[in-house]
This record gives sequence, structure tokens and C-alpha cells, in this order.
Amino acid sequence: MSTPLVKITYYLELISSWCYWAEPAWAELKARYGNKVDFQWRLALMDASGLPVSRDQCDWFYQRSGSIVRSPFMLNSGWYNSELTEYLAPNLVAEAARDFGVDDDRVRLAICHAALREGKPVADWAVSAKAGAQAAGLDQARLLDRARHPDVAERARISTSEFHAMKATQRPTFLIESCIGDRVMISGLWKAAPIAAALDGMLDDAAAYAAHAAHFGGPPAKT
Repeated sequence: MSTPLVKITYYLELISSWCYWAEPAWAELKARYGNKVDFQWRLALMDASGLPVSRDQCDWFYQRSGSIVRSPFMLNSGWYNSELTEYLAPNLVAEAARDFGVDDDRVRLAICHAALREGKPVADWAVSAKAGAQAAGLDQARLLDRARHPDVAERARISTSEFHAMKATQRPTFLIESCIGDRVMISGLWKAAPIAAALDGMLDDAAAYAAHAAHFGGPPAKT
């Protein structure tokens, strides 16, 4: 199989409502482009500055985003814990699943559903581990143990630092890169259309470069 000409990295936080609303677009893009694009996701942990200050405020945010996306249901704020300034358990359980060969979307989507649709307290490590393990057929105790390993937290901190280094302020953020060095960052948008437009343009340009190389080879050496 040839290496994809374009790579897209989705920076997300599991309890972000806008990431939840962006998931249908992510699924649509994966179905549309398949192996032509390398799809990856990375954590961009939210701190206190990005979290609601109360459950009432969280519900207000859900009313706003839910009406904007024309959702027939409202998200459930039952996961909210006023004592926390970040939600490590749901994010790190999803990250830990990679170490068991599960690097697709199953675990994080299951945890996200448990939180934002069912209102489960996913800040509890056991709750997140149960949801994730069931989704991927993993051993819950082993997944939980791995999620608490410092290496997993370090990976999450590194990817979060990458997110901030791009000067992105919104989740979801999509970073699109091509083999010819083109780069597009789309931050805060949740629909497939603008992302697809960027992918189409970058795929077309990368293919054109590949066609030129097939006919003429690389550039002349410097003299």
C-alpha cells in the first residue's frame, strides 16, 4: 500500500461538546477519503480556562451548541465535577488503549458517549476504564493500570503542548499536512465541508507534484 500523500491530525478533548459535535464530520471524512489520507487523533487537554464553572453554565453551553447544530437532543452534564480543573481519566484511558493496539476511535467515542450522552462520572477512572474496555474488548483492569502510568500522561502533555504551540484556541482543531510541505490548520470548525475542501486541494497539489516527478525526476543538482 502506498503512503498517503496527506495526513490529518484531529486535536481533541474527550469531554468537549464541540468535539462531540465534530465526530460525524470526522467519520464522514474517513469514509470519503479512506486510505488516501492518513487520519490520526491526538489529545489537547483542557485546563480550567476551558471548562465550565458550574453545571448550570455547562447546560447553557449545551443549549447553545445543541441549537447551533440543530440537535434533536441535549447533551447531559451529569459528568461535571466542580472540584476538578482537568479531566485526566477519560482522556488517559483513551490514550492508554493505543498501547493495546487500539488506535482507532472506538474507546474515546465510548467514553465520550458515557459522559456527554449518559452523564456518567467519567472523571472516575473505573467508569472511564469500564466504558473503554467494553468498547474495544480489552481487560478493564489492565487498561486502567496502563492509563495511570506516567508514560501515558506524558504523551498527553506532549500532544497538548503541540496544540498550544500552533496557537490554536479551540477544540476541535484539525492540522492537515501534505508530503510537499503544505500545511492547513482549521480550528473550531465542526463541519466536514471546509475540511474536505482543504483535503481536496492538498491531495490535488500533492498528486500533481508526484506526476511531475514521475516524468522529470527530482530537481537539477546545484552547480
